[in-house]
Amino acid sequence: MKKTDLKQFDNMSYHPGSMAKRSLWYVVNVLFFNTSFPFSNSLKRMLLRLFGAKIGKGVILKPKINIKYPWKLSVGNHSWIGEEVWIDNLGHVEIGANCCLSQGVMLLCGNHNFSVSRFDLIVGDIVLEEGVWLGAKSIVTPGVTCSSHAVLTVGSVASKNLEAYSINRGNPAEKIKSRVIE
Repeated sequence: MKKTDLKQFDNMSYHPGSMAKRSLWYVVNVLFFNTSFPFSNSLKRMLLRLFGAKIGKGVILKPKINIKYPWKLSVGNHSWIGEEVWIDNLGHVEIGANCCLSQGVMLLCGNHNFSVSRFDLIVGDIVLEEGVWLGAKSIVTPGVTCSSHAVLTVGSVASKNLEAYSINRGNPAEKIKSRVIE
């Protein structure tokens, strides 16, 4: 039986941006985003746009958020990104309008292929369509689309696409009922 051999891991085919750009973003992210200091949303939106993010009007960006690569991020109008959200966007992350990412949400665009000894990197985009609500400490994995107004409850893991207007719970998340908005 073959074993994992991490000394063979080779990530050289993945190019998220120049070292200078990534280094500068790392400093900006630490100083203005992944901090408890409540910098203004307008300043944070401006900084994200400077680094290539597409950010809509009225986006709320709470303290202590961590964004890997803003040039791979788009956020629609009036969406909220809560405290300690981690957007690990090795792939593109698209957050629609009026979405709510509660405290501690993780959007994970990368994983590793456990079936090969080299543990190759796997990258998949994440799409949150309009009106999606991700509960506190929930996780969305690579390649997942959360369709319009889907809900992922507290601590749940979306490892497959979520239906529109569905409420999903568990690990892996399963639909428990339909979402009705009055």
